[in-house]
Amino acid sequence: MKKILILLAHPRFEKSRTNRFLLDKIEEQPGITLNDLYERYPDFNINVASEKALLTEHDIIIWHYPLYMYSAPAMLKQWIDVVLEYGWAHGSRGNALKDKTIFNALTAGGARESYAHNEHNRFTLRELLVPWEQTAALCKMIYIPPFVVHSTHLLTDQQLVEYARLYRLLLQRLSNDEPHLENVRQYEYLNDWLLTDKEQLNHE
Repeated sequence: MKKILILLAHPRFEKSRTNRFLLDKIEEQPGITLNDLYERYPDFNINVASEKALLTEHDIIIWHYPLYMYSAPAMLKQWIDVVLEYGWAHGSRGNALKDKTIFNALTAGGARESYAHNEHNRFTLRELLVPWEQTAALCKMIYIPPFVVHSTHLLTDQQLVEYARLYRLLLQRLSNDEPHLENVRQYEYLNDWLLTDKEQLNHE
């Protein structure tokens, strides 16, 4: 079983209906560690040694955050800047994270169709995530598509329960090393892979 580290960066988590649904009792699943960065470091003074130890102990890393102005809350950028050090995470001798799997888990107020070249946000979400993908590549990690919840302000409780179920299923399957990562990487979102795979299983 692979161990999963969720790096949660949400400055107002207690007021986030969507994220509270997604992460409710998530640590009850075997092998999952939830690292709430804003709760742990309210002064932004990140314990680099502690964060490195957590990364070393886990096989799959998740950057979990709400999409703020096409990027992440400031804490996560701070975490990247101070934890992913040259000579440890990247550079010719920086191999500490090599071959670990990493992806973004995002919540976004905008609808999925609004992230397109001729729409309001002008770029696809995957294009906006290119810096994250390149950061993973720099650290010799395996980047896979994001898990995304769109239109968060419009979702019913029933829809949020389904997203939470899908997220738990994703974590379970990744932990059990079920998906072939090359097959997963052909999808725009991990949600798409899960739903497509479910449909294929139902027809077998």
